[in-house]
Amino acid sequence: MEKIIVKHRKLVLILMLVLLVPALIGFLNTRVNYDMLTYLPDSMETVQGQNELLSDFGKGAFSMIILEDVTDEQVASLEDAIANVEHVDTVLGLGALSKANVPAGLLPDEIYNTFTHGNEQLTAVFFDTSTSADETINAVKEIRKVVGEHAHVSGMSALVTDLRNMAESEEIVYVIIAVVLALVVMLALLDNWLAPALFLVSIGVMILINMGTNMVFGEISYITKALSAVLQLAVTMDYSIFLWHSYREHLAKDGQPEKAMEKAIKATFASVFGSSATTIAGFIALCFMTFTLGLDLGLVMAKGVLLGVIGSVTVLPALILVCNKLLMRCDHKPLLPKFDKMASGVVKIFPALLIIFVAIIPPALYGYQQTNNNVYYDIARSLPEDMEFAVANKMLREDFEMANVHMILTSANLDELSGRNMTAELEEVAGVKAVVNLESVVGENIPLEILPESVVGILKSDKWELTLVVSEYKTASDEIDEQIEQINTIIKSYDGSALLVGESSATQDMIELTAVDFRVVNTVSIVAIFVIIAIVTGSVSLPVILIAVIESAIFINLGLPYYTGEQLSFITPICISTIQLGATVDYAILITTRYKRERLSGQDKRMAAKIAIATSAPSVLVSGAGLFAATFGVAMYSNVDMIGSMCMLMARGAVISMVAVLSFLPAFLIFADPVIIRTTRGMNKLIDESRKEKK
Repeated sequence: MEKIIVKHRKLVLILMLVLLVPALIGFLNTRVNYDMLTYLPDSMETVQGQNELLSDFGKGAFSMIILEDVTDEQVASLEDAIANVEHVDTVLGLGALSKANVPAGLLPDEIYNTFTHGNEQLTAVFFDTSTSADETINAVKEIRKVVGEHAHVSGMSALVTDLRNMAESEEIVYVIIAVVLALVVMLALLDNWLAPALFLVSIGVMILINMGTNMVFGEISYITKALSAVLQLAVTMDYSIFLWHSYREHLAKDGQPEKAMEKAIKATFASVFGSSATTIAGFIALCFMTFTLGLDLGLVMAKGVLLGVIGSVTVLPALILVCNKLLMRCDHKPLLPKFDKMASGVVKIFPALLIIFVAIIPPALYGYQQTNNNVYYDIARSLPEDMEFAVANKMLREDFEMANVHMILTSANLDELSGRNMTAELEEVAGVKAVVNLESVVGENIPLEILPESVVGILKSDKWELTLVVSEYKTASDEIDEQIEQINTIIKSYDGSALLVGESSATQDMIELTAVDFRVVNTVSIVAIFVIIAIVTGSVSLPVILIAVIESAIFINLGLPYYTGEQLSFITPICISTIQLGATVDYAILITTRYKRERLSGQDKRMAAKIAIATSAPSVLVSGAGLFAATFGVAMYSNVDMIGSMCMLMARGAVISMVAVLSFLPAFLIFADPVIIRTTRGMNKLIDESRKEKK
């Protein structure tokens, strides 16, 4: 393979340019999903209820619109304008009821007061498309144009609309920041001014191909789109650096660029196989999440890492050979110092490092557990408070005491008396401000038969009757969880087939799912990476040591938010645990492999550890600094907390993992050397030497 790449390097570059065309087309035609709740499995009752609401009623997304400083005539006019917006299915407000010959004076007080506050009125709007559908987002934008300064649109569809606007404006900046900072790091830490630019071209091509091939999935989440390019750059940069170092080493010996590159490609492919396998395993572990956002991110990133490996042994070698003459004129001395003194110091104080490790783990593990128990699930919280939907939600909470609206589907055959009794029970649930359905709209003394079909059709179909429950409690709070449980108990007692739908019930399902997902993903990633390390190192004990060191770095990283008072989004700990393990265990493999080689060459355990640290530290530092730079800049810039916090923890995790593998890992290798040589393939011959050292 390496001979073909070297011989036909120009053809490789031409093929690269040709592949960019379909990749760009695929990238532009891959839909982005901004609604986290759509990643709930179809088996959940909440999802089934949403599907029934859409398929039977023709009602999908739901929003509350606040109309302010308007007269009753203007309300009716604005509601008509909203109703005429494409994909708006139903408008339910005082103006709509008045037009249907249900005067406001006949409405029960609790219903009237629910829809009015001073000079403000509420209008409920149903769309005939789902929450995050492009049609719904366009409809929200159109409603904002139609109502202008008189209204504020709340709800998940408004959130998705504002989130998409923000994400689309920020995503290109994420990539620019990551590229610039990664370039600065490589220029400073490598030995050539041009090579880093070639690395970025090669990686950039693979990123675009990765993003283009996402079209086969139909759509990807905004989290995946925002993070995948930055992550792919950060975690695959090592492969380019390794090829460069290998090429320069063989070039110095052979003096012939083509032969040197052939050897470098062969060496790189063999070396990065184990490294990339652990990284891919970390991302594949995310695919085991029931909450399918993990599948989305895991598949895209696993594919990206694989493409990164391919790019490092195809596109990059071709670029280097084509630009070889220019590269030779761009050499400079790297800024990295020698690490011999540091290595000697680590080996000298290794018992103290073991004591420090033992002392750090309990508080780190405690903080890690507390962080995981204190994540937030309210997606709106991850966005700035001055966004349009956030302003509307705040007005709903403060002016109308409305933080949530539950939607209940009960059988259309439920008799009127049962419907009224159920409504009365729902009204008594703590935190319920009002219940809006056919029974409550007309009150107890007016028969349902007097309602016009235009009103009945809003809240009843041939199969289901719709009830709206207005709640004072916030999404993902303990109060709303208890309220949902009580509501479910009540509606099931009247109709066993009843379904509860809405943001809060879906969020509650998400909480239950991700609590299990966290344990599953951690277990799968650890087991998979253990097996890979065992195969790569030929050892049973080394995987335990390597994973223990990296897991300690993860405990420290995820434990710090508890001690600093920072609350993370629910998805952050799940992703960080697997990404940090998969991406930084490579550092530990590098040091361990060198340690093993030195022991087999005749060095004692202390000298082997010293050499392993001194020779591996530059590569670990460059790799870790690249991961830090690419993610830290994005973390500082992003206005989406879910993205910013994830990038910040990846940046911090890279630094913590670097420190851990350059200090704790060598200490463990020295301490556990007798066990290592007995449990590692090919090291049995060192047993006698170990016995002599003890004597």
